[in-house]
Amino acid sequence: MAPVDRAQRWAVLGAGGMLGHDLVDVLTDAGVSVRAFTHADLDITEADATRRALAGIDVVVNAAAWTDVDGAETHESEAMAVNAVGAAHVARAARLAGARLVHLSTDYVFDGHHAAPYPEDAPTAPESVYGRSKAAGERAVRDEAFDHLIVRTAWLYGAHGHCFPRTIARLAAERDRLAVVHDQVGQPTWSRDLAELIVRLVAARAPAGTYHGTASGRTSWHGFARRVLAAAGSSVPVDRVPSAAFPRPARRPQFSVLGHDALRRAGVEPIGDWADRWDVAAPSVLAGIADVRGAREVGYPSSSVSR
Repeated sequence: MAPVDRAQRWAVLGAGGMLGHDLVDVLTDAGVSVRAFTHADLDITEADATRRALAGIDVVVNAAAWTDVDGAETHESEAMAVNAVGAAHVARAARLAGARLVHLSTDYVFDGHHAAPYPEDAPTAPESVYGRSKAAGERAVRDEAFDHLIVRTAWLYGAHGHCFPRTIARLAAERDRLAVVHDQVGQPTWSRDLAELIVRLVAARAPAGTYHGTASGRTSWHGFARRVLAAAGSSVPVDRVPSAAFPRPARRPQFSVLGHDALRRAGVEPIGDWADRWDVAAPSVLAGIADVRGAREVGYPSSSVSR
């Protein structure tokens, strides 16, 4: 891996979220100067404030987003204001600062009907307001900031915030039996791995473009749940149920497996197999479960990307 340029000044937007928290930790551990902006510090829907905040920055990571997938169905203008208009503000501010922009996106920009991994240049066809808002954000980034890295991720989990594994482990301690959907397939991705991938992409001076930041391999939510419970030492049985058993306002992609060819062309190794990475991540992710409050349903996470 190319060494991180410690002379660069980084800004992380959405630093209060799961990925943002890990990214700040990774950069700090590497001795990089980083400014961490939570939503309370910076509202990216305010163009002037965003421009002022990013002046003098060399690398901007936009991990700030509206991630309430179901809520977006009835709050489209709010989701668009953050995920599309806000993304445009960040991209413009990064360009004016002469900074490289890393913009986080999602599998929800695809329709989820494929049977093979989505390549980076596959046509987007979102089927939810959230997905449309993130696709609009991608277009804004391409239009406003030439020096951009759009990094799509999916099925993100981590130690700092609500996520599927922590919810499943907590519910297993409360119930005699669980039911989890089996007909959605994706790539569970540790936020720490994604944070390190972002740093590696920048260090490698990867060409501007779109990349997929997900773990390798694939599984279903049911398969992931069983792996989580094994790590938690739980013997609670997990029933396989179809997506229809957990109706939600926003449609979830049935197939969220993303290809990694662009990473390889840039000389950057993709994240390893999801199951192997989960084994490494599990101790930190499952710590402090008693303090976690889960989603209303077992079958789905509340959003695809927690930031």
